[in-house]
Amino acid sequence: MSRPVIGITCYVEPARFTVWETTTALLPYDYVDHVARAGGQPVILPPAGDPSALTGRLDGLILAGGGDVGPERYGQEPHERTGYVRPFRDDAELGLVGAALERGLPFLGICRGMQVLNVSLGGTLHQHLPDVVGHPGHAPAPGHYGRMPVWLAPGSRTSKIFGTETVDVAHYHHQALDRLAGGLTVTAHAEDGTIEAVELDDHPFALAVQWHPETDGESALFEALVRHATP
Repeated sequence: MSRPVIGITCYVEPARFTVWETTTALLPYDYVDHVARAGGQPVILPPAGDPSALTGRLDGLILAGGGDVGPERYGQEPHERTGYVRPFRDDAELGLVGAALERGLPFLGICRGMQVLNVSLGGTLHQHLPDVVGHPGHAPAPGHYGRMPVWLAPGSRTSKIFGTETVDVAHYHHQALDRLAGGLTVTAHAEDGTIEAVELDDHPFALAVQWHPETDGESALFEALVRHATP
């Protein structure tokens, strides 16, 4: 049986490897490895051309983490701590999400991916979460994940995937969902009230998490996506 093709969005950033230093389309390999181990065929989708035109060739889609969504996309002025905004990536991923959801493509958003989903449907973001919750625990230091539990809504798809009502997960986000877009349901939250997972109503499989399941061997979400994407 052929593997379902899972598209994964990626970064475009300056990078160094072997003897080269150049602008690179790149993605942490954990995303690729999780999809492959779950039985999918990972395909990296750079924010170039029109990736939304490829949704008919995909069996599932992952919107990966990354820099902040441009606040003009949800009607706000930039906060002084908003950064790493890449307008070309916003353009590509907002179009990609719209096309994927219209086709009913199985969808998983991770960190930035959840924020893009909310903005694409008309929601807004907290631009600097410590201003709201009063602590930096969701992103304690550059390059260091915070660990804290999240509570999953009983009966939600997210809760059923994990088979529990709490999970201890890796956080690295200084932004989070503020006004929830229509059609989304909150399915996980942190103790400080931060929205940590959402599901799209009336869709076969579309969910997103604010944490980073790819970083610590957490395979359940990737396995669920691939299972729903299997032709």
